Amino acid sequence: MSLALTTSPKFSYREACEFFAYKEKKIKFQNKIQEFETVITKHCEENNNQELNNQMTGQAEGAVTHNFADGQYIRQIVMPKNLLVSTKIHTKNHPFFIMKGEASIYSDTGVERIKAPYHGITEAGTKRVLYVHEECTFITVHRTDCLTVEDVLNEVTVDDFCEVTLNGFDTEQIDNLMELLT
Repeated sequence: MSLALTTSPKFSYREACEFFAYKEKKIKFQNKIQEFETVITKHCEENNNQELNNQMTGQAEGAVTHNFADGQYIRQIVMPKNLLVSTKIHTKNHPFFIMKGEASIYSDTGVERIKAPYHGITEAGTKRVLYVHEECTFITVHRTDCLTVEDVLNEVTVDDFCEVTLNGFDTEQIDNLMELLT
């Protein structure tokens, strides 16, 4: 049995079910992260601790250095030991590097404990919670034509998952290459 979601491509019933289960899991995680931030904010307000709230919601994450180079924004963040922080929602894929330290990263794929030196890719639509075990130096690199930190942040992050638009894969370059080969 096949289920045609569009005229092309066609997906099997099993593939469609797997996709919907994956999407449901992702939405559940997104809702749980938002609930986590709400509980933290409420706790901090009730205990008159705005500094902790700023740390937990990524507004005071440690020493931050901003650099621009040839269409790239490079952000270095030094995060202190025992920091628990919720990241922004990312709108674009970008690399990240851990140059020093150790942290646990909770995402929709589970918990991963990572230690420097380490590198990975943050995918569009990602939001994480980090716990810093040892002071960490994180570096992220973002492709952008923006020239100010505020403009970059508006381009590469959003406040709500509903604002994330995933463009899918661009296969035009592959089509062009195949055309050249035929």
